Amino acid sequence: MRKKTKFIHGGISRDPYTGAVSTPIYQVSTYKQDGVGNFKYEYSRTGNPTREALEKLIADIEEGTHGFAFSSGMAAITAAIQLFSAGDHVIATDDVYGGTFRVMTKVLNRFNIDVTFVDTSNLDAVKEAIQPNTKAIYVETPTNPLLKITDLKSISKIAKEHQLTFIVDNTFSTPYWQNPLTLGADIVVHSATKYLGGHSDVVAGLIVVKDEKLAEDIHFIQNSTGGILGPQDSWLLMRGIKTLGVRMEEIEQNTKKIVEFLQNHPQVEKVYYPGLETHPGHEIHRSQSAGFGGMISFTVESQEKALDVLKKTRYFTLAESLGAVESLISIPSLMTHASIPRERRLELGIEDGLIRISVGIEDIEDLLEDLESALR
Repeated sequence: MRKKTKFIHGGISRDPYTGAVSTPIYQVSTYKQDGVGNFKYEYSRTGNPTREALEKLIADIEEGTHGFAFSSGMAAITAAIQLFSAGDHVIATDDVYGGTFRVMTKVLNRFNIDVTFVDTSNLDAVKEAIQPNTKAIYVETPTNPLLKITDLKSISKIAKEHQLTFIVDNTFSTPYWQNPLTLGADIVVHSATKYLGGHSDVVAGLIVVKDEKLAEDIHFIQNSTGGILGPQDSWLLMRGIKTLGVRMEEIEQNTKKIVEFLQNHPQVEKVYYPGLETHPGHEIHRSQSAGFGGMISFTVESQEKALDVLKKTRYFTLAESLGAVESLISIPSLMTHASIPRERRLELGIEDGLIRISVGIEDIEDLLEDLESALR
């Protein structure tokens, strides 16, 4: 089954109880048992037919065996890190989403889980960061917001050599372009709020694994901590996934034209996009992903200029999120990465004048005219 077909027919594509081609919203908390311990569903925190259909779908499209749906991307990431214990050490990508940095340095550190942030595109840096108590490597590729690329097969080899769990945040690339489990990852996480939902109407997180023991452990954490996705949001997410392929193709076509425009604009100093042959890691990304995605970052001369651009766009909506049908624009230093200290941001290359855009599926001429007007 090819990808676009799998997005529609994967998982539980028809309701086994009614034959409905759209899985119904089972808005239920409690289930009748036919006898003590004799039941199909026990309680909706533990299992729900609508959520189960979504979990089987994401497992299929990520080439895994078990999927898990959470109330947000951060809930999914937190659950993945909760696999580890006090005294354990995790290596994480340095240019990571601000919320991930925050939860690792402000919350999970309270449980004595230590994290070292390194440039995971530098294999030597990853190897040097491994300690006797290291248990996992956590990677974003492309990263947020500088779109740095990590070689997944090489990191997988390092992880296996040291018996480490390899976790990949695949939010930016999506299962349409990239499948980390086929490249050696043990766990894939998604902020499904973004491209998978695609319509700015649901907040959700997903985890996919291919190992039975990991599946048991993740389900235990999901059921114990209770950060589950509700049936209404599960249904919305399945509806969004059905059109993921056509949306990603249209988004990428728009993105290529915007990148070309930005490269030739006198007000733009630098452009970050994996599809550029000059982008660090371009060849690695091309070897492990079928597409380059819809995220672009670029710099202008100052934060003042960046704020001015944001004020003057009409079709690029000022917003924190990404991956929707509508184009979005933000300043990472003041928004998504504001939780990272400025000194650290500058070390990473997240300049004050950095602008991040998430390209949507509007008419490309409108988007280009909008950017031209705002920059001018």
